[in-house]
Amino acid sequence: MYGKGLIKGLGVTLKRFVDTYLDDIKWMGKRYYTAEGLAHRSSKDAKGVFTVQYPEEKLPVPEEFRYVPFLVYDEGEKGEILNRCTACGICSKVCPPQCIWIERATDPKTGRPKQEPTQFIIDVDICMNCGLCAEFCPFDSIKMDHDYEIASYGRTIHHLDDLMKPASYYDEIRPINSAKEAAARKAAAEAKAAKAAARAAKTKAKS
Repeated sequence: MYGKGLIKGLGVTLKRFVDTYLDDIKWMGKRYYTAEGLAHRSSKDAKGVFTVQYPEEKLPVPEEFRYVPFLVYDEGEKGEILNRCTACGICSKVCPPQCIWIERATDPKTGRPKQEPTQFIIDVDICMNCGLCAEFCPFDSIKMDHDYEIASYGRTIHHLDDLMKPASYYDEIRPINSAKEAAARKAAAEAKAAKAAARAAKTKAKS
């Protein structure tokens, strides 16, 4: 039949239109502005039109969602900031658009370089959010953020103070990855301790 495909396509559109109102009635009073409702609309069980009224409504992003990188720091026993970054420069070298600049600190007494950055700059307008910097970092110090609402009228450049965020923040936005990395660090530390103990025992046996 001539025009059958057109009628079938319009039928799908009509069904979506009707299902939208039926689904709205089902979620009356609890759908909008609730985490449960937003999770439903982004799931496979949602029906009707999938329009989200942003910024009033915001769909939850998956754990692997990546945006501008940030630097992770640990908190010491006295509340001091312990930056994981050693200013090794690997992230800058692997960055495809070359949007990361790092300046390593130097010891004022000896003039030798220290394993910490004095400047860490990311040009957000150039960053392509590929995540290679986080993937190649050997110290788990640079990670991809979930904060995508950073639009501005000028050029967006993040400096060291802008990039620093606590490890607890990383645990919150990426709980699965954080747990895996913590387990890997613990296993590596235990293996290193066992190797050192075996070496010490061997040395003692020889003496």
